[in-house]
Amino acid sequence: MSKVTTSIDIDAPPQAVWDVVMDPRRLSEWVTIHRGLGAHGPDHMEQTLHLRGVNFHVAWDLVHAEEPHRAVWEGRGPARSKAHTEYVLTEHDGGTRFDYTNEFKAPFGPLGAVASRALVGGLPDREAHATLARLKRLLEA
Repeated sequence: MSKVTTSIDIDAPPQAVWDVVMDPRRLSEWVTIHRGLGAHGPDHMEQTLHLRGVNFHVAWDLVHAEEPHRAVWEGRGPARSKAHTEYVLTEHDGGTRFDYTNEFKAPFGPLGAVASRALVGGLPDREAHATLARLKRLLEA
């Protein structure tokens, strides 16, 4: 399993941040590895992502939401891979502290986890930081 945790302070109120991050149609504006949006609704979305030159599809279900403070998404990807993503938005100095966590569980047990680390390396950390920086620029523009 790989886990990415990062945070950023955004000069916008939690509701404004929530409105952007919870709108699947706006993913292309801030998620660096986002390549496409399929079927989507308030509690489900199908997303095409891109890492290391490869597109892959993830089906996400919103399993917990406390507007505008916390959202938890569970994803299913290729070959029975799984992902867990959590957004926590906290009011901070008149703006929002955005805490982001993503856990990815590769298929095929420990062997799949080793292969995933070898193929992806530190890329998820870099992309998470770049994604939150892009979100900050979008909301503070």
